[in-house]
Amino acid sequence: MSIWEYFYTMHLTQACECVSAGPSLVGVVRKDWASDNSIALSWTEVEQQPNDILDYEIKYYAKEQEQSGYSSTRTKALSVVVTGLKPSTVYVFHVRARTAAGFTAYSNKLDFSTGDSGVAADQGQVLVVVTAAVGGFSLLVILTLFFLITGRCQSFIKAKRKSDDKRRDRFQNVLPVPGIKTYVDPDEDPTQAVHQFTTEIDPSRIRIERVIGAGELGEVCSGRLRTPGEKDIPVAIKTLKGGYAERQRRDFLREASIMGQFDHPNIVRLEGVVTKSTPVMIVVEYMENGSLDSFLRHHDGHFTVVQLVGMLHGVASGMTYLSDMGYVHRDLSARNVLVDEGLVCKVSDFSPSRVLEDHPEPAFNTMGGKIPIRWTAPEAITYRKFSSASDVWSYGIVMWEVMSYGERPYWEMSNQDVILSIEEGYRLPVPMGCPVALYYRRSCL
Repeated sequence: MSIWEYFYTMHLTQACECVSAGPSLVGVVRKDWASDNSIALSWTEVEQQPNDILDYEIKYYAKEQEQSGYSSTRTKALSVVVTGLKPSTVYVFHVRARTAAGFTAYSNKLDFSTGDSGVAADQGQVLVVVTAAVGGFSLLVILTLFFLITGRCQSFIKAKRKSDDKRRDRFQNVLPVPGIKTYVDPDEDPTQAVHQFTTEIDPSRIRIERVIGAGELGEVCSGRLRTPGEKDIPVAIKTLKGGYAERQRRDFLREASIMGQFDHPNIVRLEGVVTKSTPVMIVVEYMENGSLDSFLRHHDGHFTVVQLVGMLHGVASGMTYLSDMGYVHRDLSARNVLVDEGLVCKVSDFSPSRVLEDHPEPAFNTMGGKIPIRWTAPEAITYRKFSSASDVWSYGIVMWEVMSYGERPYWEMSNQDVILSIEEGYRLPVPMGCPVALYYRRSCL
């Protein structure tokens, strides 16, 4: 279990339970089948089911080890198969729904054991395995005959090997983990990475409406993207300013090649790029409520604790996904989280050239570049050692920002004072109105 998975399941989820409210939106939960290591569950919808259910969370643990923690998984369907269980063991399950306002109450506790699926389930599984084996073998025979008859087998192998060698040379840090999508660092060849991971958009499909911000490399605008056969969709458009150097263009496109690899509801979605005309553009989904810190400052005191924890839950979900992909953000903060009209929070800003803060003392300059001190873990400040663990530290600061409605961490302390205070054991105090259970889970980081 990674540090993000541990924090996500053992701290934030428990904190959500402390402040969750509302009736359970999960109907009757039943066990469909069980094997030695898996249990399949399904449940019904309650009457007058709301339309804003985002997904369901299933919490489970071995009944005999109730005090040693639990695991959880999530699904958008009304069923799930929980794997990796111990044989002949009784497990306790709870199911609850997640809406835009946060989590609802859990269903009643249910005890189900592994290893008692019965003959029918076993026969069904055997039938599936046999059918898959026969089908796979038949396909293999057909393909083998085809290549032997046409004489193309050898040329196919050579072409495949050449293609694999090129890709291996281009992206050196791909981790060969079967079945798991892994982040590819585009530094080796950003231009090629853009073609690999993004979609080129015809600029005639883009309508820029107004400027909504400015970055280090250009302006940020809102506009519309015309999609064939569908309605125009609102988008945000980052443009590269004129007179740029080639290094700036590579940095600009590097952000797009990073975003193009991610696909998660709590990560800002890349729509595509414009690289074959001027200006060069990156087109992403439009987030109506802007950055999380300014949004909270403009709505100070307007949300329930459940809603605030729901926002934090979304950020944690997105960061867990990035960690699983092998990506370290390095600059997680409330200003780099965007909020849509449904209050769903999404992690953003994957640019290597960031405007870190709009303050006189925005960052601490080291030999490796600038660091946003107020959000950065001590080991990253001292040794420039960034990891998922340092991202978790930053997330703890984001939790404090959210519960204090966008207040600036460490207030007007200088960067040097912040560093010294942290080394001496100082931590940010509990924000007004923040549940004690949530604060102390943040303090455990």
